[in-house]
Amino acid sequence: MAFLSPSVLGVAIFFVLPLFVVIYFSFVDNPISKQYVGFDNYVNVATNMAFNMAAKNTFIFSVIAVPLAVVLGLLLALLLSTDLPLHSFLRSSYLTPLMVPSASVVLVFTVIFSYNGVINKFLQAQEKDPIDFFKSSAGLIVIVTIFLWKNLGYNMILYLAALGSIPADLIDAAKLDGAGKWKIFCEIKLRYVAPMIVFTTIFSLINSFKIFREVYLLTGDYPFETLYMLQHYMNNTFSSGDYQKLSTAAVLMCIVMCIITVVLFKLEDKYASDLEAE
Repeated sequence: MAFLSPSVLGVAIFFVLPLFVVIYFSFVDNPISKQYVGFDNYVNVATNMAFNMAAKNTFIFSVIAVPLAVVLGLLLALLLSTDLPLHSFLRSSYLTPLMVPSASVVLVFTVIFSYNGVINKFLQAQEKDPIDFFKSSAGLIVIVTIFLWKNLGYNMILYLAALGSIPADLIDAAKLDGAGKWKIFCEIKLRYVAPMIVFTTIFSLINSFKIFREVYLLTGDYPFETLYMLQHYMNNTFSSGDYQKLSTAAVLMCIVMCIITVVLFKLEDKYASDLEAE
């Protein structure tokens, strides 16, 4: 307890206590009078057009980006776990995006996707109309690409660690029994990697809520409506000093994240119990 107490105290002061403060502010009218208003703030936020638009856009982005990050990361790990030429170099190169600052990332993608950028120059050379990525629904392509570019390498490393923990004699026995590559993947590798899939899904989901930095640097406080994320709503609400809406929206996001996490851990427990039974 003596060794744990500094960490426990830090978590309690900087994480647990602020959480209860946020929950408290979601049930009062303002920080001054602090009158209890019940669930009025939740009703107001749930019926707010800006919040609904931000929640919808964030949901669409997460539904597209997170599965791609999980699946493509696993495919890269399976590819680089073989004797592919330069596989060591490729493993290192996929981690490079983690070391690049967000401002540099935005600069590169601005050059690529801006109205006068590389892609539109190519389209014009092919006598096609240019696409205004940052002022149309096509902007979703940009932020999904940025998300994958930044997160695939980390997911790949996690999967490589999980694949490396699979007993080699188990795979050799399966090959002797006549199992093909697809059978080995589905019946052995996928089962052993299942806990890591859950972890990378949760981690990628959390990172999908951090895409605000790049979108903000690309488009500012009020981007095109399909690029308006929950983080924009949080940031703009904080700037306006409406702490009730901010706290309420944060609590709603926390509840949704907890539900998703519980469901994913239940799925992991199911796969783990099946693996132990066999």
